Amino acid sequence: MQDIRDLTAVLRSNTPIVVIETYEEYRVIELLKRVSTILYQPLFTWSITQGLARADVKMGTQKFNTDPTEILGQIKSTSQQGIYVLCDFHPFVDNAPKNVRLLKEIALEYEALKHTIVLVSHAFDIPPEIKRYCAHFSISLPDTVQLQNLIYEQIDKARGEGLLQSVDDDAVAKLAENLRGLTFDDARRLAHKAIVDDGAITHSDVDRINQGKFKLLDMEGVLQFEYDTSDFSQVAGLHNLKKWLSHRSPVSSAEGRVDHPKGILLLGVQGSGKSLAAKAVAGMWQRPLLRLDMSALYNKYIGETEKNLRNALALADLMAPCVLWIDEIEKGLSSGSSDDGTSKRILGALLTWMAERKSEVFLVATANDISALPPELMRKGRMDEIFFVDLPDDSVRQAIFLIHLQRRRLDPLNFDLVKLSQASQGFSGAEIEQAIISARYTARAAEQSVSQALLLGELMKTRPLSVVMREKLAALRHWAQGRTVNAHQ
Repeated sequence: MQDIRDLTAVLRSNTPIVVIETYEEYRVIELLKRVSTILYQPLFTWSITQGLARADVKMGTQKFNTDPTEILGQIKSTSQQGIYVLCDFHPFVDNAPKNVRLLKEIALEYEALKHTIVLVSHAFDIPPEIKRYCAHFSISLPDTVQLQNLIYEQIDKARGEGLLQSVDDDAVAKLAENLRGLTFDDARRLAHKAIVDDGAITHSDVDRINQGKFKLLDMEGVLQFEYDTSDFSQVAGLHNLKKWLSHRSPVSSAEGRVDHPKGILLLGVQGSGKSLAAKAVAGMWQRPLLRLDMSALYNKYIGETEKNLRNALALADLMAPCVLWIDEIEKGLSSGSSDDGTSKRILGALLTWMAERKSEVFLVATANDISALPPELMRKGRMDEIFFVDLPDDSVRQAIFLIHLQRRRLDPLNFDLVKLSQASQGFSGAEIEQAIISARYTARAAEQSVSQALLLGELMKTRPLSVVMREKLAALRHWAQGRTVNAHQ
């Protein structure tokens, strides 16, 4: 087992302190039991509730050794070589100079005493006094094959208890893929819950697994889980984009294992459907959608903004395969003289991740202002393609009216979609939707139903962005011509 080999190598490297950040405390101790037999060293464990105990052989627990400072003093004073696992010791080094000093003295005397301290906790901030004496070790996460085996173990267990009715093997494979990034224990709990909730394993469990995984990884804040992922039946037009995505769907690429698509940039005017298209990508590919809030990244403390971004991108890697949506990306990357270079560092961190990531995270970035985007972001290799989402043409506007009328239970047969489309020339999809909403309010106030005349009246009262911002839209179209792919045609 690779973890045993790697952990043995770390302990053989004469490192006095090994830090393991994990929730799988029992798994770490089981690994260390195997390692201790290889190294012929006794293994001890300590916690504030249990005290000191021998872990590799059955011996009584020293209940009196529950004080953190006293246990460090005992380890320092004993002449017996050994591996000492201190569980959840992180609170006892924060603002505890005596404990930090004792850890440093144990490390300094390593050559004479051969005491290895293993600090196991969910998180551990190493004090600078002992940082150079420490080594980090991460236990591996289960791969897809191991996760499939784990799910089938839970299936067999549920069958034995009479809790299981049906199993879809394709759904099991999909669940295993989406459980990647979790520990064995967390994956086991989610798989068990998926079975007992409805007595079956089906594709309907995939969304619940993704939501549970998101909560376990604690991504709330900068990174948000989008629960409502539309499919392309709810997006009018965008024929070129739909075709491009269908050619690169995970289903069609699974057999040949072609290179994973990296991402796209959707450029266009506000309200043209870019955000809806981003949601539709996830729905089309049946993958979880994560939204990165660029404005939430920024922190007044130096270095915290970049750390927030790195953490968010690392968590997106753990959620892979997934779609990562960065809405209005230019607002987070536009440089200025007043941000002390933060935007440049943010850009550098993002570009590095885009170029070097190996995970199946498909990036969908949307932007309204191309002039605010750095050219480094748009080169091939970082983005697969740049699509320009222009205002909808006549046929697409008809489709937009049809979608929004049906969504609000208004019979499309009562409306002349051709005339409505002609009256809404220059309107975006969002502006068409808002006109329908306004017509419904007007109709309710007049105690009548929504009619063709009422809807035409609302369209006549609306000044679309294509009129209000005519010059800016013309400049955007001029830039996009020859540089981007038209998403509609």
